[in-house]
Amino acid sequence: MHIKVYVLLAAALLLPPGSIAHAGPIIQQWQSPSGAQVYFVENHDLPMLDVSVNFYAGNGFDTTDKPGLASMTYAMLTHGSEGMSEDDIARRLADVGAQLGGSFDADRSSIAIRTLSSNAERNEALVVMSRLLQRPLFPEAILAREKTRLIAGLKEAETKPESIASKAFNKAVFGAHPYGLPATGEIIHVEKLQGSDLYAFYSAHYSAKSAVVALMGDITRAEAEDIAQNLTAQLPPGGAGTEIAQVVKQSSFSTLRIPHPATQSHILMGAPGVARGDADYIPLYVGNYILGGGGFVSRLMQEVREKRGMAYSVYSYFIPMQQPGAFQIGLQTKKEQADEALQIVQATLNDFIEKGVTEKELLAAKQNIINGFPLRIDNNKKILDYLGAIGFYHLPLTYLDDFPDKVDKVTVAEIRAAFKRKVDPALLATVMVGAPEEKKPEEKNKAEKTEGAAK
Repeated sequence: MHIKVYVLLAAALLLPPGSIAHAGPIIQQWQSPSGAQVYFVENHDLPMLDVSVNFYAGNGFDTTDKPGLASMTYAMLTHGSEGMSEDDIARRLADVGAQLGGSFDADRSSIAIRTLSSNAERNEALVVMSRLLQRPLFPEAILAREKTRLIAGLKEAETKPESIASKAFNKAVFGAHPYGLPATGEIIHVEKLQGSDLYAFYSAHYSAKSAVVALMGDITRAEAEDIAQNLTAQLPPGGAGTEIAQVVKQSSFSTLRIPHPATQSHILMGAPGVARGDADYIPLYVGNYILGGGGFVSRLMQEVREKRGMAYSVYSYFIPMQQPGAFQIGLQTKKEQADEALQIVQATLNDFIEKGVTEKELLAAKQNIINGFPLRIDNNKKILDYLGAIGFYHLPLTYLDDFPDKVDKVTVAEIRAAFKRKVDPALLATVMVGAPEEKKPEEKNKAEKTEGAAK
């Protein structure tokens, strides 16, 4: 970022809510001749360039017969292309000091690269990136190796309570929706994957017309235009849709108890929450900071850890996706007190939904969120990630400027109304891995009589 931007962001820290300085980076946007959407921030402070190309190719585009296909296709993109083996890729990038990266989630996949902006180094890094994106091979020998590696990982995950809980939670919240499918698939699905499956998914989903190119760094607008076009001009024509199936919220409460020898119970509870661009997102974000997203100042942490010492950590968050992603509450606690801890969490949530937040809590949350916001855009990589999200989810170019101001304008009433609309405590799915066995009705009655006699 430019020095003047840093100065403005620093000044914003000194302003009380209601006087927010807008100092986000200037985002340029256009459509490349290939059809790709391009988002660019010009920055000459460092001789660096960060580039990512994002696609509608996350595991939300998997089908029930081939879960894990999107994930494996993404993973294999960097394992070889026409004229370049894995070793060639590693050597060529190392020679110019470039770093290959990317990300993958339920909505999207992205390939990213960080390179020096000098012509020789930059051009070599971008040639490699272009080849990986536009001429992948999906060689069977490497696919077999990666399948073996993944299967070993899946077998290990089947023994870990946190993995078991996460998998069961997604299924309980989203059912047969693609968001509920295991992102890497089951062993039986992985074993059946073929190179032809990967190439078909790539051809359908990695097209220029659905690509979002993000560029951040030490290049001019003209150079950015050339780079974006060169990275996308020879992508496949595509044809697959970019919309994920609609999420259907559950209509009843469910609790799943999964036995596990671990001494701690892993508890997750939640439901479909909010989509990107939903008007309720900012009130939910601010309100959740008070509920369980603000660390030691959150209500859940105060009730479960500080007052009762029942968990080292307890949290809640919303995952905004193309379709409503999960609202999730999570904690780990001793097995023998799992039911009590769960009751405390439920009571805290019920009270939060019913009564809302106080003006004092809201003021503190706003100050923490707004004052911490400059740290979310304090380097090129973070800004690149925002550029990709802004383009992918069709957010306004002023999103980074607008965010602090929108947070500052949230009211107590808006938070309460948003949570009422999006979170129904009576319909949350609950997963307990390593939970104590639920007492039978006759055992509960006997315990209650014993307690009554003791009193």
